[in-house]
Amino acid sequence: MIGHNVYFTLKDNSAEARSALVAACRKYLTDHPGEVSFACGAPAEGFERDVNDRDWGVGLHIVFVDKEAHDTYQDSRRHHQFVDESSGNWVRARVFDTELA
Repeated sequence: MIGHNVYFTLKDNSAEARSALVAACRKYLTDHPGEVSFACGAPAEGFERDVNDRDWGVGLHIVFVDKEAHDTYQDSRRHHQFVDESSGNWVRARVFDTELA
């Protein structure tokens, strides 16, 4: 399985902007073929240890059955719509793809 984790740093990091990005994630990035699980949200409160990276506004977490499903998702129309419609508020998107054991 492949864990696809993306951390978005936002230009406008207000609660409203974070909620809008979470809504866009749910609209465009759910229910793709080979998607095992989906979750997204803002940084959890109360986790402010020195090791916690808090330089992001929304985290996206999708698990795919395999790399082929991940690659199909990356090329999908809905994924491209998500990028086109929401990337204007991104400072950056850090992507961490993990082979899950």
